Amino acid sequence: MVTRLRALGAQWTTVVPLLAVVLLVLTWGRDLPGVVVAVVTLVLAGAVLSAVHHAEVIAHRVGEPFGSLVLAIAVTIIEVALIVTLMADGGDKSSTLARDTVFAAVMITCNGIVGLCLLVGALRHRVAVFNPEGTGAALATVATLATLCLVLPAFTTTKQGPEFSTSQLTFAAIAALVLYGLFVSTQTVRHRDYFLPLTKRGEVIDSDSHAEGPSSRAALTSLGLLGLALIGVVGLAKGVSPTIESGVESAGMPHAVVGVIIALLVLLPETIAAVRATRRDRVQTSLNLALGSAMASIGLTIPAVAVASVWLSGPLVLGLSATHMILLVLTVIVGTLTVVPGRATPLQGGVHLVLFAAYLELAITP
Repeated sequence: MVTRLRALGAQWTTVVPLLAVVLLVLTWGRDLPGVVVAVVTLVLAGAVLSAVHHAEVIAHRVGEPFGSLVLAIAVTIIEVALIVTLMADGGDKSSTLARDTVFAAVMITCNGIVGLCLLVGALRHRVAVFNPEGTGAALATVATLATLCLVLPAFTTTKQGPEFSTSQLTFAAIAALVLYGLFVSTQTVRHRDYFLPLTKRGEVIDSDSHAEGPSSRAALTSLGLLGLALIGVVGLAKGVSPTIESGVESAGMPHAVVGVIIALLVLLPETIAAVRATRRDRVQTSLNLALGSAMASIGLTIPAVAVASVWLSGPLVLGLSATHMILLVLTVIVGTLTVVPGRATPLQGGVHLVLFAAYLELAITP
């Protein structure tokens, strides 16, 4: 019976990514009726669950922190492609698209996912234990990238408005790539042990040493299916965005809310994977996913839009508003105080979730 259930699970996680891509091809660029939107939403949910499954297979094969890095980079690369595609469509709204999407990703990961994982971990295991050295390095990199790419454009004077000049944008793009590359090198080569899960006594855990990992063929198959699933998630999320946009407009909410909803859908695979890791008392893995996604979102998106701005018409607004700067500063301060002890109670998780709720509230009613 157990063997049959495993076989059934393997079948649906293989079929759903393929179905998502086929449905994406059939619906791309078309106005979708309500029934089709419902079908797309169901397939989208299945693609999210399938992506989480294949990400865990890969993580089991390659181990941490490589597993969380694969999922973070895969999601971000596809997200960047979506942003550049939408910006290429033109329109006044595209000028702030990169900024809004990146900032939404930072707030969702650094407050939403981190807060949820710390709360679940602390409630389930009394305290959530993680490595402050690795987590602190990740948070410092996220804070530096966010400040260089999203805060400074609001204060530069070379160009009018919250924009970088060409040389400033080039510097920000190169700095983002360099910092992200240094972090990945630190995470995977020089100080890999800083990013491995810990016991409550502070001992490093090789989380998969007790179980037989999947074969190389199975891992490569999951890698391909993960890519298809994520393409389906991002593409189908864009497909239902007109329906979401209509709902947001009819509710009288700002257009920026659409970007928040799309970002929530795109980051759903990482959210589920992070919570599942926390339930297994692997809080460090969850934080690797959350902060790694925030870092990849800035470190890959800004260079991509910098290159795309060469042929894209219209301004590229990157500077945050004063309200969002305050939220970013508060997030960095709270995140630092959370990371320093190396363990968290439900209070720290609740504080991050309140900050995330404040971001959502101000996005709906600015």
